[in-house]
Amino acid sequence: MEIKKVYDPGSIEERWYRYWIEKRLFVADPCSDKPPFSMVIPPPNVTGSLHMGHALNNTLQDVLVRYKKMDGFNVLWLPGTDHAGIATQNVVERMLREKGISRDDLSREEFLQEIWKWKDLYGKRIIHQLQRLGAGCDWTRERFTMDEGLSRAVRIVFNRLFEEDLIYRERYMVNWCPRCGTALSDLEVEHREVRGRLYYIDYPLKDGNGSITIATTRPETMLGDTAVAVHPEDERYRRFHGKELILPLTGRVIPVVTDDYVDASFGTGALKITPAHDPNDFVIGKRHGLPQITVIGKDGRMTPEAGERFAGLDRFRCREEVVEALKALGLLSKVEEHTHAVGHCYRCDTVIEPLITLQWFVKMAPLAEPAIEAVRSGRIRFIPKGWENTYFSWMEGIRDWCISRQIYWGHRIPVWYCGHCDGDRIIMDVKGEGEFTYSDLRKRFSHEEILSMVKDYRIEEMGRDSMIPSESAPEACPRCGGKELVQDPDVLDTWFSSALWPFSTMGWPEKTKELEVFYPTSTLVTSFDIIFFWVARMIMMGLKFMGDVPFRDVYIHALVRDIHGQKMSKSRGNVIDPLVMMERYGTDALRFTLVALAAQGRDIRLSEERMEGYRNFVNKVWNASRFVFMGLDGYRGEEGEMGLMERWILSRLQKVIEEVRTSLDEYRFNDAASTLYQFLWHEFCDWYIEASKPILRGEMGEERKRGTQWCLLHTLGTILKLLHPFMPFVTEEIWNGMGNEGSIVLERYPLPDPSLVDEEALEEASFLMEVVKGVRNVRVEASIPPTRPLEILYMGKEGDRWLEVLKREEWLLKALARVSCLTPVDKRPFPAAPLILKEGDLFVSLKGVIDLEGERRRLEKKKASLLEELALVERRLSNKDFLNRAPREVVEREKGRREDLSRKIAKIQEQMEWIRAV
Repeated sequence: MEIKKVYDPGSIEERWYRYWIEKRLFVADPCSDKPPFSMVIPPPNVTGSLHMGHALNNTLQDVLVRYKKMDGFNVLWLPGTDHAGIATQNVVERMLREKGISRDDLSREEFLQEIWKWKDLYGKRIIHQLQRLGAGCDWTRERFTMDEGLSRAVRIVFNRLFEEDLIYRERYMVNWCPRCGTALSDLEVEHREVRGRLYYIDYPLKDGNGSITIATTRPETMLGDTAVAVHPEDERYRRFHGKELILPLTGRVIPVVTDDYVDASFGTGALKITPAHDPNDFVIGKRHGLPQITVIGKDGRMTPEAGERFAGLDRFRCREEVVEALKALGLLSKVEEHTHAVGHCYRCDTVIEPLITLQWFVKMAPLAEPAIEAVRSGRIRFIPKGWENTYFSWMEGIRDWCISRQIYWGHRIPVWYCGHCDGDRIIMDVKGEGEFTYSDLRKRFSHEEILSMVKDYRIEEMGRDSMIPSESAPEACPRCGGKELVQDPDVLDTWFSSALWPFSTMGWPEKTKELEVFYPTSTLVTSFDIIFFWVARMIMMGLKFMGDVPFRDVYIHALVRDIHGQKMSKSRGNVIDPLVMMERYGTDALRFTLVALAAQGRDIRLSEERMEGYRNFVNKVWNASRFVFMGLDGYRGEEGEMGLMERWILSRLQKVIEEVRTSLDEYRFNDAASTLYQFLWHEFCDWYIEASKPILRGEMGEERKRGTQWCLLHTLGTILKLLHPFMPFVTEEIWNGMGNEGSIVLERYPLPDPSLVDEEALEEASFLMEVVKGVRNVRVEASIPPTRPLEILYMGKEGDRWLEVLKREEWLLKALARVSCLTPVDKRPFPAAPLILKEGDLFVSLKGVIDLEGERRRLEKKKASLLEELALVERRLSNKDFLNRAPREVVEREKGRREDLSRKIAKIQEQMEWIRAV
């Protein structure tokens, strides 16, 4: 048995991962008779690069996969990537811009070809990085949300929902990103507190008898106002009920309406109503039948409806112009600083514009009801349980889901329209010539010619009878039999296909063996920020199309933050790159760090120093293994005689096995890691290996040596199996260095053996360790060199249990505490230092070891010197001139000296009190 002197992760990690893949160790077998355990990976974006959140998420999943595989389960961890519609399109647009090409220069088909080329070049990057992390996925089943099988599933789901009237198309207010040129769902908008202004604007009454002052943060939208609303019970405005106002800058006459929505305490209590540019105003406008005037277009510029003076201006430039115009008219009464929440696009950070547009929606309430019940009834568990309340609060107030996006990359809406029947409502954008209806173009061109000449097109509002949903392109219009069909230009929200991930990836709608065996999946490991984006929608779709939940357990892990608790971001400069950390410290060190810090319900505070600390633990495992291997000289596999320390370490090992298994079963990953860390470092290495050294030297006879060799090898092998899910590479290397054939992942995960638990050995070993620690503490307190032998005095009667233990195991005290002998005494000895123990009265004899009086005088002299030095520092720090004039770093250094001197004085005082007690 042999391994290299120093562990070098770079030389082994790629080799072992390649071995696992070549041997198909993580390929699931649907025909296996083992109980199934399955997970689907939260598919990373195809644009993605491994960040610390990915590293944590996939490490936790891999821990479960390896644990369950070793525990006798038929494991499937199904991997794949998400097409990430807006994100990928933005990346490719940026790449094209660098080449001097705009998206507008290309047809839809040409642009999609560019994206597919980019995907073929870079789409595997995140997969290779996950493999670098050691992810034990079944790569033979890797999926992509836009592969043919998943695309078919998307089309079938859309059509079934459409047939059941759960999908509809409607003009509605949505979040619009002018930069991305698409609608966004509420979940795709990030609201941030922004310092802005509150503008107070006077709206004159039409009859000339006064005005109403409104307060707004967006004065540019006033150009689209169609009313001013006041609360019906606000006495200040009772005389204005039913009156009309002149809208400044436009001359348009608008009514004053009353509505309970108005907050009389905010601003002036009068609310300008812009139904086309505010979601709340949209609802109020519908209640009062107000017109919707769109003054801001999809490009973020003012429309002709805003008036000749402002048309074409950027919305924020228009804000400045409107304010100046109001000032000139004397209608801007005041401006206040005001902090408020502003929605931004989650992808490009552009300020969102609420717009009324034609969009596709899914009715969520009918789907949400069974999904809520699935969690309430316990069919799905959230871990930690507190996340269930978050889930319920969102699901119970759920709004319809806007599923259409006005981009090119994604699953195209599988609905067609007939050019013959509805050509007047199909608006074609002809390159360089403007917009025409399909019907007008058809008078001059063939269907094929029209499609080749248009840059893009849009579909005006139509009834459901004009829509032709189909899993594949229909051959003819079902109404007229015509073949001039045009597909809806919008694509589906990326999360639509992701919602089908647990069953579409296993072959749905076909009834596959994978679905039969592995659905529902066992566990989903994810972060809290996509509970609504993804988790809730998977539950709804799984129940709807599979008739069962998509997973049993949802483990929500925390965020990875920096050491100060700040979110990692490039702008803060506090990002820790997992790829750099793996290169610097090894993958096992990164993995173990993340798992050790992954406490339920608590964010991870990560630093490189912690990574370095756990790299030391990896080295500890390696060096402990080398010690065991080097101590096997002459060993032939026999068990031999077991002493107290063998019985103790085997007993502790059973307890550790039980604790680790329980922790993993309860998703307490950090507790499992901590148990293993403490056991290997502080019990196996610090105690058992140290205790084994004289035995391995032959000082206790050959039978004891063989017993110790067997115990060392058995305990190490068990530790390696326990550690493997956390640290797969180093454990695999050592396992094979032990002469084992095959991968450690094929070994059975250890089970506790109650017959090996010796409670008496646990008690007696614990007592001896207390004695050893007590003797070591005396050495420190009395400054006794570690090489000087010490006599232990025991005050007790012959036959006392603990005295007998000390006599029997005196060799251990000599080996670990450098005790010269054990002497029974019948009264309190002097001079001697007492050992504070749970059992027995023991003392360390100090006779002839130290001069207590001389040591006391030395300490008093040292204390006096330190007190003088401390007084000087205190005088300096109490001097205001020094504090005001000295550089900050000098003042901080003096404060540090004060703390250091105070600690030293306190330590000397403790030693002096100890001498008095002796």
